[in-house]
Amino acid sequence: MDKVKPIVYWAARIAAAVIMLQTLYFKFSGAEESIYIFSTVGMEPWGRLGTGVLELVASVLILINATAWLGALLGLGLMAGALFFHLTILGIDVKGDGGYLFLLALLVAVFCSIVLAFNRQRITTVVTTLIGKKKA
Repeated sequence: MDKVKPIVYWAARIAAAVIMLQTLYFKFSGAEESIYIFSTVGMEPWGRLGTGVLELVASVLILINATAWLGALLGLGLMAGALFFHLTILGIDVKGDGGYLFLLALLVAVFCSIVLAFNRQRITTVVTTLIGKKKA
């Protein structure tokens, strides 16, 4: 089991980063579907471009061991927003994609959650240190 843990951890990190990175082309190139999505939720173009930048940052952070938890936290927050809009405004099937974008957001959220679970101790240490500094 101990040999499987690092594989699961790395696989979750790489999968989350790859999925977020592959969607950047569509956000930054102004692909029709991307413009449709962000127009529908009232965030075009600033939301499309801002989300793209944040997904790029999350992808880089998640691939660096020391900051993987930060990237996962940012990625999970971004995917929570994406899932929220799919479930409230966009629908699961966007422009006939059969729920593909919804599934990608869900997968990234799951992968980021796995990364966060693997980093529980590190997160606890950072939070405890920050709280301790505020009291001082």
